[in-house]
Amino acid sequence: MYIEYMQPRKSLPKTAVPRIYFIDHEIAAGKYPNAPALAEKYETSVSSINRDIAYMRDMLGAPIEYDFFKKGFYYTENTFRLPAAYVTSDDLLALGMAKNLMDLYRDTPIHEAALNLLENISTPLQTDKKPDWFKDRIIIPKTACAPLDERTWNCIVNSLRENKVITFQYLSAEKQSMRRVRPYQLLFDRSVWYLFAHDEDRGQMRMFALSRITEIILTDKNFSVPRGFDYRSLEGASYFGVFTGIKTYKFNIEISGDTRWIKERVWADDQKIKNISSGIAISFTSNQFNKVLDWILSLTPRAKPLAPKTLVDRWEAAIREAAGLLEK
Repeated sequence: MYIEYMQPRKSLPKTAVPRIYFIDHEIAAGKYPNAPALAEKYETSVSSINRDIAYMRDMLGAPIEYDFFKKGFYYTENTFRLPAAYVTSDDLLALGMAKNLMDLYRDTPIHEAALNLLENISTPLQTDKKPDWFKDRIIIPKTACAPLDERTWNCIVNSLRENKVITFQYLSAEKQSMRRVRPYQLLFDRSVWYLFAHDEDRGQMRMFALSRITEIILTDKNFSVPRGFDYRSLEGASYFGVFTGIKTYKFNIEISGDTRWIKERVWADDQKIKNISSGIAISFTSNQFNKVLDWILSLTPRAKPLAPKTLVDRWEAAIREAAGLLEK
């Protein structure tokens, strides 16, 4: 319920603007929402909701009352809606583009729910005659992705929230096996979701693609995440997506041809790029060995690794294997 004595906000932070319009939508829809329900649906704190409602009532003149029988808020004036006058066009554009960005998650169970939430927030704000002008001008191209099973997704999210062990069948290198893991973090890389978890039977941290998980079960066994644990602290100083290794290497690579797009990007914190007659030479340190190898192979035949020797050997083996396909 609403706490009457809570001190209202004297000014509204920008981050709270979408939230109060969400609250406005829920109340105006006649749902009689209370603070805990609003907080859970918007994924924020009850105290933030109470401060927002106090601001709406005391500073914006919203006729909000609490119905003790229905245990929720309502507008005493049925036609009342919050004005959008103090929301800038940049705010609306950012909110609209956020809906476009949801396409990146189109094959996950959160897509529809998040899109509907953004739609509920943005609809009452529209004042422009063409509020969605950017839809055909600012495009997020679709990429190949692996659809997720809703039950798998929900089970993993619950295990993360409650710190409970899960078991599942996992397909790895065409071999199915049962895993018992402690989920630590969900990672999103190139349209694919991964679970970074401690495998109890193997006693090691492992990375699992959610699309390869089946027969998942949420157990009653609790666990504790190691203090200060964060996958981001394990990435090292390079930026080739998920997957890390224990050993850090010093990479030296020559790349020929048009290398403008490579020079424009930051691949590692300590990268050094110099021009050579055929193109560029790039060097950096990384513990993402396999990802760096994949990157070099994707640049074939313009990229040639010079160091470390392990990389050169693996690259040469891959090139010979590819050449062998031409002979078949």
